[in-house]
Amino acid sequence: MANSTSPSNRAGWYALGCLLLVGSLLALSLVVAKLADNAGAPRLSFLMVAVAGAGLLLLALAAVQRQPMRLNRRILEYALISGALFALPNALVFLAVRHVGAGFISLSFTFPILLTWMLAVGLGMERVNALRLLGVMLGLTGGVLLAWAKAGGMQGAQGWAALVLAIPLILALGNIYRTLRWPGETGAVYLAALMLLGGALTLAPFVLAFETGQVRQLLGWGVIRLLLVEAMVFTVLYVFYFVLQKIAGPVYLSQIGMVAALVGTLIAVTLLGESVPPFLGLAASLVVLGALLFHRGASRRDNRRLMKSVLDR
Repeated sequence: MANSTSPSNRAGWYALGCLLLVGSLLALSLVVAKLADNAGAPRLSFLMVAVAGAGLLLLALAAVQRQPMRLNRRILEYALISGALFALPNALVFLAVRHVGAGFISLSFTFPILLTWMLAVGLGMERVNALRLLGVMLGLTGGVLLAWAKAGGMQGAQGWAALVLAIPLILALGNIYRTLRWPGETGAVYLAALMLLGGALTLAPFVLAFETGQVRQLLGWGVIRLLLVEAMVFTVLYVFYFVLQKIAGPVYLSQIGMVAALVGTLIAVTLLGESVPPFLGLAASLVVLGALLFHRGASRRDNRRLMKSVLDR
C-alpha cells in the first residue's frame, strides 16, 4: 500500500496528467485552426494574433506570480530560437489543414517521440532502454498505420502530406533545444510567454509577405470568437507544456503527439465530419500500448529526477 502512494508514483501521475492535458489541448488547437480556416480567416495572421495574445496573457500571469523576468542575451536567444522552432511547424499546420484535414495533421504528431528519443540518446541525455524502444516503435507503428490510411484518401494533396512530415523533425529539434538551453532560475510561465512572443515575431514577416491587406478579415465576430478561444487554448496549453518539459524532459514531453493523434482524430471524425480512417481501432491500440510501455520503461533514475523536479516546484 505504501508503494502505491510513494512520492515517486505521485510524481509519475502528475507528469502523466500534464501529458494527457497538453496532448488534448494540442489536438483542440488544430480543430480551432480548421474552424478558423472554414470561416475564411487568413491562416498565418490568425495564428500570429492568437500566439501573440497568448504570449501577452502568459507574460501578465508571470508578473502576477512574481516570477523572475530577466531579459539578457541568453534569454533573448532562447526566446527567438525556441519561438522560431515553435512557429514554423505551427505555420505549416495552419497552411496544410485545409488540404489534408485536422485528423492527418494530428497523426503527424505521433512521430516526434522517436526522433526526440534518438536525438536524446545520441546526445547522452537518455540511456538506451529496451522497453522504451519497444514502446516508441509500437506507438510509431500505430501512427504510421493511421497516416498511411488517411493519406490514401487524399487526392491531389500528397505534396501537402509530404510537407506535413517535416513538422515532427522541427518539433523534435525544439524539444531538445529547450531542454539543453533552458535558462537557469527562470520560471516556466515566463519562458512560455517569451517563446510565444518570439513565435509571433517569427511569423510577422510571412504575414506581411503573403497576407498583406487580409488582416481586416480577422474582425468578423465569428473569427474574433475563434481567436479568443485559440488564444486561451494556447495559454493553458503552453503553461503545462513548459511545466511538463521541466519536470519530465524532452522525450517524455514528446509523447503528447500520441495523445494529440488520438484525440485529434476522434474530434475530426465526430465534430468536423471527417471520414473514419481505416484500422483506427488497431492503430489506437498500438499507440496506447506504446505509451504505456514507454511510461513503464522509465528507469529508477528517471523517476527520482521526476520526483525531485516536482518537489522543487
